[in-house]
Amino acid sequence: MAFHSDDISINTVIGAGSAVGGSLKVNGFIRIDGDIDGDVHTTGKVITGEHSRIRGSIVASSVIAGGIVEGDIIAPERIQLLSTAAVLGDVSTRRLEVAEHVLLHGYCISRKDEAGYEQAEKNRAERKAIAQRSLEQRTGNA
Repeated sequence: MAFHSDDISINTVIGAGSAVGGSLKVNGFIRIDGDIDGDVHTTGKVITGEHSRIRGSIVASSVIAGGIVEGDIIAPERIQLLSTAAVLGDVSTRRLEVAEHVLLHGYCISRKDEAGYEQAEKNRAERKAIAQRSLEQRTGNA
């Protein structure tokens, strides 16, 4: 049985001034204050500081974003976008909180009921895959 300490302590920290090239898979709670050029996947929660920069998607149980995310944020429990956040991608959650002055440029799903959320997320993923295939065909990268 795995021990999850999501609500007790941060398992992983990417500090200010740090840069990661590549995707991360983390079990538990992660705090990001640096730069990541890749996707972030965790079973727990993610907090991004106001000076963080992520060029990839975030998939977690919940996300509090204060920096720039150039990718999708998928967090079924909750997404909170702080006033310093900028998201250039889709957001998908059951509970969305957006502060004043947030830049959100993308498709937004916020459905409280489980069945409605799951169906909306499935539809979003299908639309994204179709758009990606279409782009690859137009640019000859298929």
